[in-house]
Amino acid sequence: MKVLVDTSVWSLALRRKSVAHDAAVIELRDLIKELRVQMIGPVRQEILSGIPSKSQFLELRETLRAFPDLELTVGDYELAAEFFDAGRKRGIQGSNTDFLICALSKRHEMPIFTTDKDFVLFRKHLPITLHTPRSAG
Repeated sequence: MKVLVDTSVWSLALRRKSVAHDAAVIELRDLIKELRVQMIGPVRQEILSGIPSKSQFLELRETLRAFPDLELTVGDYELAAEFFDAGRKRGIQGSNTDFLICALSKRHEMPIFTTDKDFVLFRKHLPITLHTPRSAG
């Protein structure tokens, strides 16, 4: 089964040094080896935004091109908006990308791999599942 990887995991693995033994980074490497990683355009954009130098941007862009984007539909954006509104009614804040990830998770019955604690809260109110690194239990 594919796993939808959130920006937080990519950022941890690609932008930071000295995390080689982090459970999330190890799990991402394993998922890549197993060809189970799923990328979406908005996550790609978040990862590539704010790169300090053109050469770093180009290198990271090339690395990420190994992961094709899951096609998004009108229904995905509509469901993301429904999730956003449902969350807001419960006092839950999140980004448009976060709720789009949740919509795709539901539509594709695909777990979300994230280190963002907001998704734990989203899971209490939205029909999503989260992926747990196997080394973390």
